[in-house]
Amino acid sequence: MSGRPSYYVTTPIYYVNDSPHIGHTYTTLACDVLARFKRLDGYEVKFLTGTDEHGQKVDKAAEAAGVSPNEFTDKVSQNFRDLLAVMNFTNDDFIRTTEERHKHACQALWQRLLERDEIYLGSYAGWYAVRDEAFYTESELVDGPNGDKLAPSGAPVEWVEEPSYFFRLSAWQERLLRFYDDNPEFVLPQTRRNEVVSFVKGGLQDLSVSRTTFKWGIPVPGDPDHVMYVWLDALTNYITAIGFPDAESESFQTYWPADLHMVGKDILRFHAVYWPAFLMAAGLEPPKRVFAHGWWTIEGQKISKSLGNAIDPLELVDTYGRDQVRYLLLREVPFGNDGDFSHQAAIGRINGELANDLGNLAQRVLSMVAKNCGGSVPEPGPYNDDDRELLASCERLLDAVRSSMDAQAFHEALEAIWTVVRAANGYVDRQAPWALRKTDPARMQTVLYVLMETIRHLGLLMQPVVPESAARMLDQLAVDPEHRTFAFMGADHALVPGTALPKPEPVFPRHVEPEPEAEKGDNKPEAGKGGGG
Repeated sequence: MSGRPSYYVTTPIYYVNDSPHIGHTYTTLACDVLARFKRLDGYEVKFLTGTDEHGQKVDKAAEAAGVSPNEFTDKVSQNFRDLLAVMNFTNDDFIRTTEERHKHACQALWQRLLERDEIYLGSYAGWYAVRDEAFYTESELVDGPNGDKLAPSGAPVEWVEEPSYFFRLSAWQERLLRFYDDNPEFVLPQTRRNEVVSFVKGGLQDLSVSRTTFKWGIPVPGDPDHVMYVWLDALTNYITAIGFPDAESESFQTYWPADLHMVGKDILRFHAVYWPAFLMAAGLEPPKRVFAHGWWTIEGQKISKSLGNAIDPLELVDTYGRDQVRYLLLREVPFGNDGDFSHQAAIGRINGELANDLGNLAQRVLSMVAKNCGGSVPEPGPYNDDDRELLASCERLLDAVRSSMDAQAFHEALEAIWTVVRAANGYVDRQAPWALRKTDPARMQTVLYVLMETIRHLGLLMQPVVPESAARMLDQLAVDPEHRTFAFMGADHALVPGTALPKPEPVFPRHVEPEPEAEKGDNKPEAGKGGGG
């Protein structure tokens, strides 16, 4: 490879029995922001997403739709590909578990496990939830409203009896606990780590890893009556995409172990218990971290098909704008916690922070430069303490943001950036360059230069979150596209006085609510109407 440090980040592969929703968008967005940040910070990045296309649930969904599983998965997988373009995601690969390369990797992993006596043939009798594609013990089941037994997730369960291969998960209990002790940040946030450790301490049973009652899956090598359990199949995607079973390949050597698997909290057990056990049993290293984020509610209500309140990401983008949605999802909630999506809160963030705080800062500074500095970067004079403090806060910012990104604390990274945004707006008010224009034009030029440098740093650091808007901001500062990585932060790469600038344009428009249909044509006074230019 390039000799640069590597970074491998993955989304879960999304199950193709449904359309993409805000949860899928959220997970992939977090990975996209990390991937963009790491590229700008000098890393060789691999960012993987894709679709999980096997299993009984897909088989039944295809049957209900009156099409073959192949036709069904082709169509639904494309919906997830389309989301990538809608949200401006920069994945390097998109994997489908129906691809030949994946079948080859899964069967090679199975063979390794078999040769190491980690898999044996037996028979399974127990509870299975098709919706979760998960097995549950009697003690895990909960009582449903009609006295029926349900999975802990609320999914219906059915009693399954069939021949099955088993993975010797019970033998990995102590080794997994030791691994968690040795790697305290393997699972984040801490609350999720505690859940995983508690689950494993509660005792592990051998895991059924094949099924015979349906055929939509990857055949078990040497025993085609069985197909692989969908989670053994699905988790393998992370190594398929970097060249497994060729563990000596340049790609595998560069990117494995993965730096981060990003998942929703509902699939943490599979990633933090089963997956490291499978890998270690096969003689492979586990990933460095699994981060489990929370769930979204909508206006205080749980998202559910019965309520019909799932938010289509395309509608969000149509309503608020692509960069605005990217910002909202990562700003609104401490990453890792559950969060509520509210229309009013969204408008507050867009108008209060993007339009007023950052957008207005850039617009008024660049407009003053256009009017009072001949449309070019002004020549600064000596700096005073106020100037030096603002510039120093810009130069400290990368370390703070990097630290938060490395902990997947996106909300903290954005708050660190907004601390400087607010400081810059305070500086404008204190220095009052509009007054200096008459009393001390040279000082005005210094103030405007300091502010332009501040906006340059903010623009560079906002690129991972609002890439299109940040690019327009940097365009207006005439920053060379080749000079937009984090290597160009700091005074050594400051704006060059005299550089001609394009005409300033607003970057973040305010969100104005469309007028309700019923009010159109009414002769009502305009007094209460919100939104400004």
